[in-house]
Amino acid sequence: MKTIDSLGDLRGKRVLVRSDFNVPLDSEKNITDDGRIKAALPTLKRLTDAGAKVIVMAHLGRPKGQVNPEYCLGPVATRLGELAGVPVTFTKSHLIDETTKAEAQALKEGEILLLNNVRFDPRETSKVDEEREELAKSMAELADVFVSDGFGVVHRKQASVYDIAKLLPSAAGLLVEKEILSLSKAVNDPERPYAVVLGGSKVSDKLGVIANLLGKADRLLIGGGMAYTFLAAKGYGVGNSLLEEDQIPTVKEYIATAEKNGVELILPVDVVVAPEFNKDAPATVVDADAIPADQMGLDIGPKSRELFAHAIDSAKTVVWNGPMGVFEFPAFAEGTKAVARAMSEGDAFSVIGGGDSAAAVRTLGFDESTFSHISTGGGASLELLEGKVLPGIAVLEG
Repeated sequence: MKTIDSLGDLRGKRVLVRSDFNVPLDSEKNITDDGRIKAALPTLKRLTDAGAKVIVMAHLGRPKGQVNPEYCLGPVATRLGELAGVPVTFTKSHLIDETTKAEAQALKEGEILLLNNVRFDPRETSKVDEEREELAKSMAELADVFVSDGFGVVHRKQASVYDIAKLLPSAAGLLVEKEILSLSKAVNDPERPYAVVLGGSKVSDKLGVIANLLGKADRLLIGGGMAYTFLAAKGYGVGNSLLEEDQIPTVKEYIATAEKNGVELILPVDVVVAPEFNKDAPATVVDADAIPADQMGLDIGPKSRELFAHAIDSAKTVVWNGPMGVFEFPAFAEGTKAVARAMSEGDAFSVIGGGDSAAAVRTLGFDESTFSHISTGGGASLELLEGKVLPGIAVLEG
């Protein structure tokens, strides 16, 4: 994979950077978590310090190929300007046009221009190669070289990720480089014992990951909503808990494969239940094989937390993707806290696989520096765990 060093002297050159600024906003358009903006800063600083004229493109939400003020990157431009320490200009145009080209030409060395949401143009996410390529040509006219630094989108074959890299001298940014090195180390060359903690709502979202890890991991810990399909596959009643009945046969096969391969499959032994999905619902702890018919599981219980923490503490490599419960509700956040705490305090090489897990770590107040790596891309990190080739990375290797 080509890195920034391969691009040579960048002084005076216009560098087009694909970043991931898909940050959460509240109802007043305030950024509630600027982690992805901060993660982009090392690459942007490296480029501006080198005297490059930096043009950044990114997306926000899913505007579905239409110009929609709800998904304008204006708040990101403001925050980036506060954090970057160099002049940041926000484009006057919604799309890449003559105005954008003039703005790019007017940039001085060490300055940054942030373009508006690339997904305002329907060609960005088009399934038709020619349409994406047409947009990529417009992007290429803005710059001399391209740096791919939006790890959260490298698993997508999109104009600003894949097609543009074919048209300009291209390289991975520092964030993408770090992501690939950290995740590859955990997935392909883990120090053992190697434990993987999987949570989140649906087992169907992680079928490929589980299948791949049953041949690689030493321990597989299952929590979150997906755990109830595993418990059901063992013949337990799960009440009103989240359940994917159509996945029970597949999960039974996974349980058998884990046993055959000597993979330690660790499921909750107790759960926190409530009569409804509500932050104020009364919480009760029950054994995993005794969930009442009128209750739903919303977190792993105290015995499970201890079990999971011990399995993490005694591992040398730990990868975590997906919360253990509804961590947004204080009464059902303890399982997620227990996993985060065990990883934070342990000595293992620890990787948090983006998405809700990364959000949980920040929301629950953990020091991010106590983890070896926190990924910025939930979907991309999942696909790496599945063993898939990521288009946005493969195109940088040619």
